[in-house]
Amino acid sequence: MSTSIWIVIVVIAAVLGAIAGFFLARRSMESYLKKNPPISEEMMKSMMTSMGQKPSQKRLNQMMAQMKAQQNHK
Repeated sequence: MSTSIWIVIVVIAAVLGAIAGFFLARRSMESYLKKNPPISEEMMKSMMTSMGQKPSQKRLNQMMAQMKAQQNHK
């Protein structure tokens, strides 16, 4: 085979590898974030306490539900 055919094969393989890597990394990251949400209930409680609010369980549940709804909406 000539050199130009090998160059085309290498370029096509690199492009396909980059595309496959992107989708694999994206799926992996979505799975990780679903299992380990960035903000937990305890973190939210400490945030509200530091802002001078007394967090009730009802308010924490509302805020977590809003965050989950926003996360699922995207």
